[in-house]
Amino acid sequence: MNTQPPPSNPGGAYVRPKDIDNRATLGQRIAWRLETIAWDLIYWAPMKMLGPDKASDFGGWLVKKIGPLFSQHKTTKRNLRLAFPDWSEAQVEETALAAWENAGRTAGELPHLPKIDPYTSGRVEIIGLDVLDQINTSCKGAVFVSGHFANWEIMPAAIVKRIPHAVMTYRALNNPHIDKRIADLRHDYGTAVNAPKGIGTRELMRALAKGAPVALMNDQKFNEGIAVPFFGHLAMTAPGPTRLALKYGVPIVPVSTVRTGPARFRIEFHTPFVPEDTGHPEADIERAVQRITAFIEDQVRAHPGQWFWQHRRWPKEAWREAGIS
Repeated sequence: MNTQPPPSNPGGAYVRPKDIDNRATLGQRIAWRLETIAWDLIYWAPMKMLGPDKASDFGGWLVKKIGPLFSQHKTTKRNLRLAFPDWSEAQVEETALAAWENAGRTAGELPHLPKIDPYTSGRVEIIGLDVLDQINTSCKGAVFVSGHFANWEIMPAAIVKRIPHAVMTYRALNNPHIDKRIADLRHDYGTAVNAPKGIGTRELMRALAKGAPVALMNDQKFNEGIAVPFFGHLAMTAPGPTRLALKYGVPIVPVSTVRTGPARFRIEFHTPFVPEDTGHPEADIERAVQRITAFIEDQVRAHPGQWFWQHRRWPKEAWREAGIS
């Protein structure tokens, strides 16, 4: 097993982009404090008292009830109509509610992550451990890619607990106090080696240069990315994971997570592939990004109620062209 130390951020020290905090007004800072008090008293403490299964069930029930009251419900249903044009309105509504339930379950499970250890809790089935071990023993690094499936906090722990020097990326929350609480939770869960998006690119490059694997989500809208088909409609997609794999000549490893019950999951490390390097970088990048996006689409089609449909993955033009109001 590769026993190299983490390439950076020893001990998983909390690192936060400074630009968010520097832009904050006094009113914003007061609001952050009030949000944090509510987070601790109304959300975190009650969920913590329930235990993993009941917290998952309660979070799923609650968010399934209140999610449709938010504007994101309209976005969710527009996205579903675009992706599944043959579905009835009943199917769209049912899946939209399932997506809210999944989001609520994820929130309910968050305080209990240390009890959902991928290797010792009995709550997580892992398929493809041989892939993970091959990456570890190769000492050449890899780029793990995945999406916001089921509870997306589980997958990083499955990697880092097997390959401790792997580097994960995350998106920092605006509220620094809640962001720090989640960072501490991830530390307790074993995913302390993190690189926040925006300031983490150098960390990722440094890791790969030293033969350590990195992991990134590759299913969100990225305006500066490239347009590739997703459910038959062009969606701006980040080329960063593919660029890193090409630059360092390492494989891309697709990873999926499926919810199999309250606070129970199945993680699969799929067959790695090395992006083709023909000497035409832009074409090579686009081809690999399309392959990753096709993988994401396959996973979403298999479990449509377990993906994060609430975000605006496609531009409004795609909805208009499809006649979706």
